[in-house]
Amino acid sequence: MAKARKTAARAAGTVRIKMIGSVIGCPEEQRATVRGLGLRRLQQVVEREDTPMVRGMINKIPHLVAVVE
Repeated sequence: MAKARKTAARAAGTVRIKMIGSVIGCPEEQRATVRGLGLRRLQQVVEREDTPMVRGMINKIPHLVAVVE
């Protein structure tokens, strides 16, 4: 069941984002971007719709997040 759900999610155009860096010592703007993606903890993975807005947020903080395939 879970495998079918993952396949359906990829087909729907989603991206999985993993938080790999801490926001301690980061500017408030970068902290807000991380929170806007829905990330709270290190190593947390969230799935978001693959839109230009989300891709821009990822590109804004590449040292804090990674795209997981």
